[in-house]
Amino acid sequence: MSALTSLARAEAVVAERAQRITLVRHLHIADRPLVFIPLTMAGEANAPLAAMVGDDPDNPTLLIVPQPRNRDQRFAFAASLAAVLLPYVESFRGDVEAVAANRGKDIRVRYTNAPQLLVPNPGGVAFTRLFGRSTRFRRTDGDYPVHPTVPLLGRWLTWFADRAEHPGSSALLAMTEALSLHWATGQSTLEDAQLAALMAWIDPPDGMTGPEAAALAEDPVTWPPAGPTTDPSFDNEILAPAMAAYDRAVAVDSLVNRRRAELEDILRGQLEPTWRLMWQAVALLHHLPAGSRVAGRWAEDRDAYTNFCAYLDEGGLPQPRRDGAVAAAQRLHRLERAQASYDVQRAYDDPMVMADYRLTGEAFVGEVTAADPTRVDSSGKRRVLRPWITVTTADPVLVTPGTTLYSPDRPSKQKAKVVSVARDDNGTTEVVLELTGGMGSSLTPPPGSVPEVGERLCYTTLTDSFFPAGAFPSREETPWTHGGRPAPFDDGAPNAEDAREEWS
Repeated sequence: MSALTSLARAEAVVAERAQRITLVRHLHIADRPLVFIPLTMAGEANAPLAAMVGDDPDNPTLLIVPQPRNRDQRFAFAASLAAVLLPYVESFRGDVEAVAANRGKDIRVRYTNAPQLLVPNPGGVAFTRLFGRSTRFRRTDGDYPVHPTVPLLGRWLTWFADRAEHPGSSALLAMTEALSLHWATGQSTLEDAQLAALMAWIDPPDGMTGPEAAALAEDPVTWPPAGPTTDPSFDNEILAPAMAAYDRAVAVDSLVNRRRAELEDILRGQLEPTWRLMWQAVALLHHLPAGSRVAGRWAEDRDAYTNFCAYLDEGGLPQPRRDGAVAAAQRLHRLERAQASYDVQRAYDDPMVMADYRLTGEAFVGEVTAADPTRVDSSGKRRVLRPWITVTTADPVLVTPGTTLYSPDRPSKQKAKVVSVARDDNGTTEVVLELTGGMGSSLTPPPGSVPEVGERLCYTTLTDSFFPAGAFPSREETPWTHGGRPAPFDDGAPNAEDAREEWS
């Protein structure tokens, strides 16, 4: 937690309402997301109990498993979920756009939109990942056959879960994390993990304060847990007797439909409050202006969606249970690069995020107090334009001469090298900068390419400049220290044992 977020939490306590910690929205929120609220049975590893899913706030689909220990009912649930999720995913395979590739030498296509899955909390993401693993290797023939859509459902759930690990991706979002990225409450981070309490601080009912609304949200009768686990009192006092009544009805083959309808009513009551909260949160996030780089990150999600669709069309194998040594190293490298880029992009998009870097001396904001826009450097083989500007700031400046800085307010190709740093007696600091790039090739800078006196700018050591990916050996050249060359299909091809694999 940053210092400014801690301050915002203290202000939330005083104001009795959550405080914004960003000026813009740093996530893409689709016009038609698919909300997915899963429930699991206590004491059973990833055994689905119920789910509410849909892309229409007024028309959710309720799926239940009357007896989660029953294997056939679990896979019937998976088939029912596939009947909702797969048509939604496929609905984005329509319009395409041309995109330049290989520095403009080639052209590729990608879909103009992509699916987005929203779950209430990180537990929903974990359920999605495990449920994908539990279904993507299942056989549609032989022992324990499943509906043909079940393995495909598992592959898409795994794709969503993999994208959730990618920093900056919006393909699968946990709503509590999405809200906490933009608001700070006056309660603990553990309490923020409860969607009802978090929303109570952000958007309390009329006439109530955030703490008052959050206190009411602790009542599991009014606001049941958002899953995937249920409240123990509900399990013992309501769910267990209803499931026992259903089992007795099945045993004597009577009143089965009535007992199932009773279970549906009970589980609908557990899920509907969270369903309403999810769409309320979607509306809140939609209301925030999107950061300028959000669209670029969503384009990466669309690329990933396009590539995975093509992979499926070509008959690609299911995602492996575990990555090999080379694949794991490549994945870790991609995630590290994505995290570094995401952090910089958020700071460039949002002055409130950049303020954290100002406190640590990695950035400063000041006013241009002097400028020499036509300065020419003649020390090299040819004369080049190298303007100087002086920026006066009250921020702490920890950079030293020779450091290269960048400004979110200036052209992306323009760099500023620190020439000198002088601290004045009045507590301010004067930083002299030499500018390169973004000014054309002549000795006269185009209008606006050099900051003018009086202009207020931010300069930082953070940069989102491209840097090449690391070099890794091929899968076949895995070093012996990391297991050597993997056996063919040891990570992807389904086999007879997959049908007997535990549900978790």
